[in-house]
Amino acid sequence: MYPSLYYAIKDLFGFDLPFFKMVQSFGFFVAVAFIFAAYFLSKELKRKEQQGLIQPGTIKVLKGQRATAAELITSGLIGFIAGYKILYIAMNFSAFTENTQGFLLSFNGSWIGGLLAAAVSVYLKYSEKEKTKREIPAWEPEIVHPYQLVGNITLIAAFAGIIGAKIFHNLENWDDFIADPLTALVSFSGLTMYGGLIVASVACIWYGKKNGIKTTHLIDSAAPSLMLAYGIGRIGCHIAGDGDWGIPSTHPKPFSWLPDWMWSYDYPHNVVGEGVPLTNCLNDKFCNHLVPPVYPTAFYEVVMCISLFFVLWYLRKRITIPGVLFCAYLILNGIERFFIEKIRVNTLYNVNGFRFTQAELISTILFFLGVTGIFYFRRLQQKELAAKN
Repeated sequence: MYPSLYYAIKDLFGFDLPFFKMVQSFGFFVAVAFIFAAYFLSKELKRKEQQGLIQPGTIKVLKGQRATAAELITSGLIGFIAGYKILYIAMNFSAFTENTQGFLLSFNGSWIGGLLAAAVSVYLKYSEKEKTKREIPAWEPEIVHPYQLVGNITLIAAFAGIIGAKIFHNLENWDDFIADPLTALVSFSGLTMYGGLIVASVACIWYGKKNGIKTTHLIDSAAPSLMLAYGIGRIGCHIAGDGDWGIPSTHPKPFSWLPDWMWSYDYPHNVVGEGVPLTNCLNDKFCNHLVPPVYPTAFYEVVMCISLFFVLWYLRKRITIPGVLFCAYLILNGIERFFIEKIRVNTLYNVNGFRFTQAELISTILFFLGVTGIFYFRRLQQKELAAKN
């Protein structure tokens, strides 16, 4: 396993580059997932605009105004925070690469770096505004195409997704949260996929409606991207060994040609430090592996979700009823996650003797929402066609 890119580069290419210790494998693949999701979402929004299904909007932009006090203060604060941390990290780089999370979340920093960066940031903002100032500022219309909003949608999805993932994870692990609330809230570990999906979806739908993008077309455009992003994100889970693995794999391997690790894997050097110590391990931080080995469920989800992305990408031009493609995503996602839970380690709830996981419950709800949604959107289109006739 490769907790950070440093270990991957060193193992695969033999280069010792301490800088890459700060780039966590899971975080790297999450970033890659967002990039790919944004790319395919942008392509779909462009296609739907070309078909006339969605329209560009017009916003009023104030042009020619000098920098306001609020803009200068905001720039100064952002510059100060960046400089406060960056100079301190540069002066303690070796320690930073060994404890990236601790450095980023601590209050330690360089006041000199903060003040210098704040001054530069304020000056740059002031100069930028001075170049475009007018004697009389004016509000002017500006056309905004839906695909031009993908950057904002991606940022909203990222922040809302992290918040939702943390909330659902802490609800699922309430005892751990109560024992140490601060660590549970600010740590980089402990994220629940469905929590992120639900909160990010609500936030993005709200933003889309605010900017005049019809919800059904927005969610249809996002459906393939959501499936792809989840699959790519699971690559990070598998490579880092972040605990999203299965139950012990004690059954014989079904196919002789199947590599052992695809059926039963011990996740050596996993990032969460689970299992027992490895022998002759030279890394004093990530030296554990699982005994007995487990099903590599994250890898299974990578294969399934990337395959389902291609299914949805194929169907996107063939399903013409708005909203139905997203319903198909909900059904496929629900089925995939429900069955993977059967061999995956997770917290079990017990209600009147009925045992289930949070993901099983949510995936079941999503499945039935998808089925119901298909009937709803088909009936809605029939009513709209009847009204036109």
